[in-house]
Amino acid sequence: MRFLFLLVLSLAPAVAAQEGTIKYDVTTRLDIELPPEMQAMADQFPKETTQQLIVHFTPSATLSMPAPRDPEADNRTSRNGRIRFMMGGARSDDRTFFDLDEGKMIEKKDFLGRTFLIEGEPKPLPWRLTAERSTFLGYDCQKAVAVQDSTTYEAWFTTQILASVGPEHYGGLPGAILVLTRDEGQKTYVATAVALAPVDPELIARPTEGQRVTQEEFDAIVEEKMEEMRAARGGRGMSFTIRQ
Repeated sequence: MRFLFLLVLSLAPAVAAQEGTIKYDVTTRLDIELPPEMQAMADQFPKETTQQLIVHFTPSATLSMPAPRDPEADNRTSRNGRIRFMMGGARSDDRTFFDLDEGKMIEKKDFLGRTFLIEGEPKPLPWRLTAERSTFLGYDCQKAVAVQDSTTYEAWFTTQILASVGPEHYGGLPGAILVLTRDEGQKTYVATAVALAPVDPELIARPTEGQRVTQEEFDAIVEEKMEEMRAARGGRGMSFTIRQ
């Protein structure tokens, strides 16, 4: 009986940890191809970009959004002679809302002055649990891997936070994802802080303002505008690859 009582006490914090906020550093590797006349500037372009992501979660929903930018950090980058790389980065008013009960996602994105609401159902990742274990931010974590559409994912999740959440729309594991790597580091999410506490409902509201489109429709709009800009430049300029 005493053992059962102690077991219940040890599980109580984890069971209660169904709401909270996780902050992540999101690092994206940049593959930039410069035309010959710009090769002398290659060292001024960053090899990767890092942003901060905030994820609020409850048992029924998550909301991911970029953290406010640090103007002083931007100024330091400029003073050091490196080019600030803004294209492809998330704007501070972008949102990713994921309804955990319905399995549906709404992304709010601004693109060239227009606001879009991209609705859909993310394809679940075929996670495979491994025996590897480690510790992140004081939480015991287990490694899981998945391969989908030729993309490899590696995640470290903790069952000490029972909510099946992660950055953006990633989840589907029996606990919170604290570290997620895609394509051997092409994009990496690393939790930097975890706060387990009730979340203000206003912080996790479903986005409602914007033109409703599917992911395919949004991709077509972006590609059309990019083609128009390339045509306006006469096909000149740098090219880059950022996989989201």
